[in-house]
Amino acid sequence: MRSPLFPTVWRGDGLLYALLGLALFLNFFYPLGNAPLFDLDEGAFGQATREMFLRGDFLATTLHGQPRYDKPILSYWLQAASVGLFGVNEFAFRLPSALASTAWALLIFGFVRRIADTRRALLAALLMATSLGVTVIGKAATADALLNLWLAASLLSLYLYLREERRLWLYVAAATTGLGFLTKGPVAVAIPAAVSLLYCGSRGEWRIWWRLATDWRAWTLFALVALPWYVALSLRDGADFLQGFILRHNLERFQQPLEGHSGGWWYYLPVLLVGVLPHTTVLLRVLARSRAGFADPLGRYLLLWFGFVLVFFSLAATKLPHYLIYGFTGLFVLMAMDLDAERPGPAGWLLLPQLLFLSVLLALPGLVHLVLPQVRDELVSAQLAGLEFTPWYYGLMVGALALTGYFMRDRRIPPAYKMVVSGLVLVVLVSLQVLPTVAAVLQQPVKEAGLLAAQRPQTPVMWGVNLPSFSVYSGRIAERRDPRPGDLVFTKVAKLPALDVHEMLYQRHGLALVQLSPESAPSDDFPADYPTMEPTTR
Repeated sequence: MRSPLFPTVWRGDGLLYALLGLALFLNFFYPLGNAPLFDLDEGAFGQATREMFLRGDFLATTLHGQPRYDKPILSYWLQAASVGLFGVNEFAFRLPSALASTAWALLIFGFVRRIADTRRALLAALLMATSLGVTVIGKAATADALLNLWLAASLLSLYLYLREERRLWLYVAAATTGLGFLTKGPVAVAIPAAVSLLYCGSRGEWRIWWRLATDWRAWTLFALVALPWYVALSLRDGADFLQGFILRHNLERFQQPLEGHSGGWWYYLPVLLVGVLPHTTVLLRVLARSRAGFADPLGRYLLLWFGFVLVFFSLAATKLPHYLIYGFTGLFVLMAMDLDAERPGPAGWLLLPQLLFLSVLLALPGLVHLVLPQVRDELVSAQLAGLEFTPWYYGLMVGALALTGYFMRDRRIPPAYKMVVSGLVLVVLVSLQVLPTVAAVLQQPVKEAGLLAAQRPQTPVMWGVNLPSFSVYSGRIAERRDPRPGDLVFTKVAKLPALDVHEMLYQRHGLALVQLSPESAPSDDFPADYPTMEPTTR
């Protein structure tokens, strides 16, 4: 007996094409403007892009008037182009990442269709477009979606060059590596170089790797794409740029934790398991069969790709969850190959991670209620207390759990369909419910305070908080210093006893915008928090 949800007419590739289009739209485009910019990263990128317009300088970026050398220029240029077309809003800031993630998915599709077939190509793109890690980072107004696109293009092109020995693929790899270098620096060169070296070395093909690594045409193409901006900024800003970018945000980031982002050797193991949700069990099966997969040239290349990224960033002192996604492309391809071979049957265990994750989301309001009395930080306490879970939230979670339970029991639906539909459900829940719910507490007060500050004649002071999106919404470059008499101050509610407040303009979820009395200033026994602290960079 056939499942009524999947009639025979949709058993071919047609349903997978429809699901891929739906996943790309719902994940990367529909929710672009649903939530305010998230601090710190989206706020910092957005404000740095705005300041390019304010200064009329599109060669370098600043944040709150200070040089921002932590990232190269390409992502800012793309954001600036988008803002120029669509205005200063969340949609415009996030659009370049959404387009990059869509191109990333289509690139995976094209690669797998070339080396395998259309069905597995669709599955690979769907696994990418419906995984939790990509859902979170794929549309964020940062450089990471763009870097993932260039890394995927470079590494997949290198594999095709090694497989087909066509120089065209080497030149594509060189150009996209250059674009990656212009997006996030040396990491865009290090990963393709190391993976291709490990692959060729494991096969005893040292001469082949040396030939590709010393091809002068490829290096010329790379230099033409990547170096003009580096040379221009080095000539203008000199040692400040070289020290800030090369030394601090590359070498120092590897040698010691920056901004407190550290972790043990196991840091990326839970990140991996959660990042590929709801497809975690498929990943575990692929990893369990990695020895057999290593015997196949494609499997070896993709496993070395992920393995190098995992080891490299585990050794780095600075750790952030999204670094591991740089190695996910190869996993999505291997998972698609594995999932396509799965035959209809019980296979309920495949959806167990989805069941557990949805159960946690359903229980989240109760968990917040239990944790709240233990929280000592007043801002965090106010934010947790402000979380509002609507009837829609509960209804969607219960519905998703019911669908997951149905899929786990049904023996007729092919496992591949179960996984991609479950992933699509997760995309909808996270993008349209979870992230907006969190943003309403963390970021909506920042946005509302910023928009209110935009109506005041004076430049605001941001004191005791580091929330760059406030500057985006205020339309000003907020000053980072101690408050002075008569200032317009954006700060934590917990800081207000130290100030002589003339007028409370806004207060919500632990944040406040106040007008100080003409003779007010911070009290001597209440020191300001990091008034000149550099914004956190990621």
